[in-house]
Amino acid sequence: MSHLDEVSTRVDAAINDGSIIGMNELLVTLSDDAELSREDRFTQQQRLRTAIAHKGRHHKEEEEERHENLTKGGSII
Repeated sequence: MSHLDEVSTRVDAAINDGSIIGMNELLVTLSDDAELSREDRFTQQQRLRTAIAHKGRHHKEEEEERHENLTKGGSII
């Protein structure tokens, strides 16, 4: 298995895990990976950035929906 394949597998696992902290840590780790070409590093980092953005947006939508459900017909007590 090539280094790029290993990195891609780690990125897949981090995305599937869904932990923003884990994805951010891998993003930083990839910044220092001298074995990857600049293009390959960028591609893998972009996959992580996209997953982080989607996860953050989804989390915000869930929070807004939760707040709306809690405040129907009144205020939070």
